Amino acid sequence: MNAKVEAESNQFDTLKLGAALLLLVAGVVAFYWFDDQLLVLRVLGLLAVAGISIFIAAQSSAGKNIIGFIGGVKTEVRKVVWPTRAETTQTTLAVMVMVILVGIFLWLLDMLLLWAIQMLTGQG
Repeated sequence: MNAKVEAESNQFDTLKLGAALLLLVAGVVAFYWFDDQLLVLRVLGLLAVAGISIFIAAQSSAGKNIIGFIGGVKTEVRKVVWPTRAETTQTTLAVMVMVILVGIFLWLLDMLLLWAIQMLTGQG
């Protein structure tokens, strides 16, 4: 009996996701179909349809899993120790210095290889 309930739940989830997708596609088609209307109205209509579509999709088990995941992400972001302004500035300057040094090194290597190839081919 439990398997039967689970199968019906999966069918309803598929139906909910399909309806949400169909509604979203219909909203996009309507956005371009009514191109003679004001752009603001079309954008607001598309946003409303997208919101309704997301609401419908969120009622499925996959949608509930995604909402739970986003809640977990918010919790983890609060736990992050963000660098101070001074640390960020120092790191940025270190990266810029290394980029300049590596650029100069590659430029000198390119010049050396160009000189070597010119000597080998007799053009220099």
